Amino acid sequence: MIRTTALTKRYGKVTAVEDLDLHVAEGDRFGFLGPNGSGKTTTVRMLLGLVLPTSGRVGLFGSSICRDSLAQIGSLVEGPAFIGHLSGRANLRLSDAAGPRGSRSSRRRRIEDALEQVGLSGVDRRPVKAYSLGMRQRLGLASALLRRPRLLVLDEPTNGLDPQGIREVRDLLLKLNAEGTTLFLSSHLLSEVEALCSRIAVLDRGRMVLQDDLSAFRRPTGLIEVRTPDLYQAEQLLGKRVEGTAPDGLLLVRHDDPAQLNVQLVRNDIRVVTLRPRLRSLEAAVLAATGNGSDRLAGAKDPR
Repeated sequence: MIRTTALTKRYGKVTAVEDLDLHVAEGDRFGFLGPNGSGKTTTVRMLLGLVLPTSGRVGLFGSSICRDSLAQIGSLVEGPAFIGHLSGRANLRLSDAAGPRGSRSSRRRRIEDALEQVGLSGVDRRPVKAYSLGMRQRLGLASALLRRPRLLVLDEPTNGLDPQGIREVRDLLLKLNAEGTTLFLSSHLLSEVEALCSRIAVLDRGRMVLQDDLSAFRRPTGLIEVRTPDLYQAEQLLGKRVEGTAPDGLLLVRHDDPAQLNVQLVRNDIRVVTLRPRLRSLEAAVLAATGNGSDRLAGAKDPR
């Protein structure tokens, strides 16, 4: 679906992206992560043909970038851009006019379908400049869905949405993926990436530092989370194995065998509500791979 080979982009003396080998398979829910200034947006621009690479290659759908391959992509990058004095439907009509020709009724149906998918089916004739940030974001997603794309490339698609809106967009993207749409999602919301994506890549200072299945990042930490109302008794029993506690009855226990730990607690009349291995978080994996900060190109313009 997407394959880059030694993809590189330089702005003068600043290297924004260097030797990037990215692989997104058909059907993936792919999360693209990295600190500010790491080169994510530059990469997305190259994937969409908006920026020419200095060297390397971008492959889409098994071939080089061309008009036909770009026509199969829906995108929402750096926030939606609309004509402010026009309504949402009028803006979508203009967007759809740039695509394949069709009857007026089929275009109207595509627009109404896209609005319904993003929760804007009841939108009125207000100009877009009167929309909230969340409504603009939904309209941008509707524009990306107009041509029923094989690949969706999204940059912060839940920006400006409330928690309910974030869940609705997440459910929509999962539904689209289940129906065959490949998702490429660039986001700073690690919790949303964890909830949505199956594969992850992490960029740092223009270079790929991680690329794998999400499950590979979230490996066990060697700690077991135990939730019990008998907190004090469990602490006394386990002694130095307890590495942390929380007021709501959660213990962090260093142990190799969750089943054996459960037996030990139950045999000592300690009630166990939940017991599960603690996995490394995506946040911990990203921070470990990218260091302690972002925007680290001192004295240089942010290459995005």
